[in-house]
Amino acid sequence: MNKSNRFSALVLAADRTTHDPVASSAETSCKAIAPIGGIPMIIRVLDALESSEMIGRIIICGPPASVLPDCPELQQRIESGRVDWLPNLDSPSRSANSGLAQIDHDSPVLLTTADHALLTPAIVRYFLCESSAMDSDATVGVVKHADVSAAFPGTKRTVIRLRDGGVCGCNLYAFFNHRGRDLVTFWQKAEDLRKRPWRLILQVLGPGAVLSYLMGQLTLNQALNTVSSRVGVKVRTVTLPYPQAGVDVDKVEDMMLVEAILAGGALSFENGDESKGRYPDV
Repeated sequence: MNKSNRFSALVLAADRTTHDPVASSAETSCKAIAPIGGIPMIIRVLDALESSEMIGRIIICGPPASVLPDCPELQQRIESGRVDWLPNLDSPSRSANSGLAQIDHDSPVLLTTADHALLTPAIVRYFLCESSAMDSDATVGVVKHADVSAAFPGTKRTVIRLRDGGVCGCNLYAFFNHRGRDLVTFWQKAEDLRKRPWRLILQVLGPGAVLSYLMGQLTLNQALNTVSSRVGVKVRTVTLPYPQAGVDVDKVEDMMLVEAILAGGALSFENGDESKGRYPDV
């Protein structure tokens, strides 16, 4: 992919709350720099983005400037211009809008998070290639809950239960134009309700959809079509064949799971990933 056609990547890297449990457990000043297998999570994410060969520019929103000296490798990347840093705002959606404002409107954008510790170049490539092939303003990455449960028995993930099967989010979003970026405005309304799917559906899709959801009759396409109609953004989903894409590090239990996956060699770099040298324990 020519550099002019590459995506810009925006990585949200600030804690949602003070005294984040993962940061506290890892004894770090911010969750994003908590080490996984000896490597800060945000460095794992940045390496996956760079190695995908589909990213031309990387912007991170957060962590706060006061935290940067605690992660020398991240600070060095910022100082060298390898990564652009912006201060985070008071919510993920506002931070996302702040980052998007720094990116040319004609540039396609990948949005992800610093706690995506199992992100690989293969996941990035698959999501962006599939997204680019769709007729959409924006895409959202999901994995089948059944795939996550089969790969990692006993793990608890937030599930949107639909008639055509439950799905888990992947913290992967692609925006292709200014309409697609308007999805972040919708996100501002939705982010506080992400752990309560029926309330989110009520506010976004209306009471009829809530009834369908509660009765197990709502399908993914119905939900997306309604969002597209109400928000004015053509949104499509990319269902990824990588169950690890549905595992982010929200809780201490997640951190333990990710450590176990990497230490046990349960995760491999599919489709010819060339970053094994960076992660000898995988």
